[in-house]
Amino acid sequence: MTVAGETLGERLEQEKGAWVDRAVVRPLAEPLAKEGGLVALFGSLAPNGAILKRSAADPKLFEKEGRAVVFSSLDDLAARVDDPALAITADDFMVLQNAGPKSGYAMPEAGYLPIPAKLARAGVKDMVRISDARMSGTAYGTIVLHVSPEAAIGGALALVRNGDRITIDARKATATLHVPQAELAARRKAWRMPRRARLSGVLEKYARMVGPANRGAVTHSGGRK
Repeated sequence: MTVAGETLGERLEQEKGAWVDRAVVRPLAEPLAKEGGLVALFGSLAPNGAILKRSAADPKLFEKEGRAVVFSSLDDLAARVDDPALAITADDFMVLQNAGPKSGYAMPEAGYLPIPAKLARAGVKDMVRISDARMSGTAYGTIVLHVSPEAAIGGALALVRNGDRITIDARKATATLHVPQAELAARRKAWRMPRRARLSGVLEKYARMVGPANRGAVTHSGGRK
């Protein structure tokens, strides 16, 4: 039941035969796009999933393999992204780690990684960017977000190193890290949870109690873990 005192079905039944502007409300047989605006990617880079906003991305980048250029945190990104000496090309994949729910940054709208200054000056408008952060719904770009498990708890994203090869495929809905299992196992054994600024109050409670992105990044009522 709706606030009008009738169900939506009853309301639509009364509107049968009414004029509809099909430039605005498209029939199911003639959709604006044949596929949805979002696609969930799964694979060795994102075992529990990641999100690509397909409607905002460059179709030429829907199926692409690239070399990872890794930023270990938002502070690292801010310090180096516009450095003229940064070794990066438009065909590389920018990878941001430790910006997820438990990172201490609380999964900010940082997934819209800026195009490095030297590439932007050369006319680059889009490139593949990957992180465990989120971004505004109005942002544009070929951006893979919400990678889960996140880097701060040792997800595959935490194990990515400069030079690794990554493939994203929007049609197959995959995100693949091309690193042998033995090498990943060695990296995981050597991995240590990153140090972060000391948190207190609500921020500390959030970082301790928040769940993963693939479950909505919501807090729970459990005790300290």
